Amino acid sequence: MNAPQAVEGDAGKDGLAREFVQFAIDSGVLRFGQFKTKAGRLSPYFFNAGLFDDGAKLGRLAQFYARALLASGIEFDVIFGPAYKGIALGAAVAMELARLGVNKPFAYNRKEAKDHGEGGALVGAPLKGRVLIVDDVISAGTAVRESMALIRAAGATPHAVAIALDRQEKAVENGQDVPWSAVQYVRGTLGLQVCAIAKLAHLLHHLRVTADFSEFYDAVAAYRDRYGVE
Repeated sequence: MNAPQAVEGDAGKDGLAREFVQFAIDSGVLRFGQFKTKAGRLSPYFFNAGLFDDGAKLGRLAQFYARALLASGIEFDVIFGPAYKGIALGAAVAMELARLGVNKPFAYNRKEAKDHGEGGALVGAPLKGRVLIVDDVISAGTAVRESMALIRAAGATPHAVAIALDRQEKAVENGQDVPWSAVQYVRGTLGLQVCAIAKLAHLLHHLRVTADFSEFYDAVAAYRDRYGVE
């Protein structure tokens, strides 16, 4: 990334992930109960990055993304934030990386192309070279494919995706479970690198060792046993 990188070993990455899980719980972003997912499953936990809803939370979230990206070793030329959640996330990550000495151009898209002024669907820096997509989660890969199409149409190369949480669960195609996750699909089929701040495995570990949340461990573990992938 053309700047000194803060490299964290495996233990450091796990520590970062567990720190992020606690932050998400404290922020009310990670909740426990019974929630229906897009796939129609009843999940014992729910992660809503839209609830990182003030400056302090968003700034801290950007620190986690930046640390995870620097530790991953993924190199890229431009940051792209897909509408809508990715716009704020991508901008915040770009600012935090710049604060750490890694200054990268940033762009985002509109849902509908503008037909006046500068026009077009893209705003910000020109998309060129290797593009990093910043979003909250990957549910099915559909949003990633849409971003890839925009990036390629601009003449750039979709290269990697940074997300907050990898749910590590089976994806659904045509209403049926498939034996791979959305993240595995993005890596294996779409050919993009994926950097996740934390995974479901880190959440399970946190629930197991934290007395205040141990009551939720069995339900989340049972969900992982039914729908999880490695």
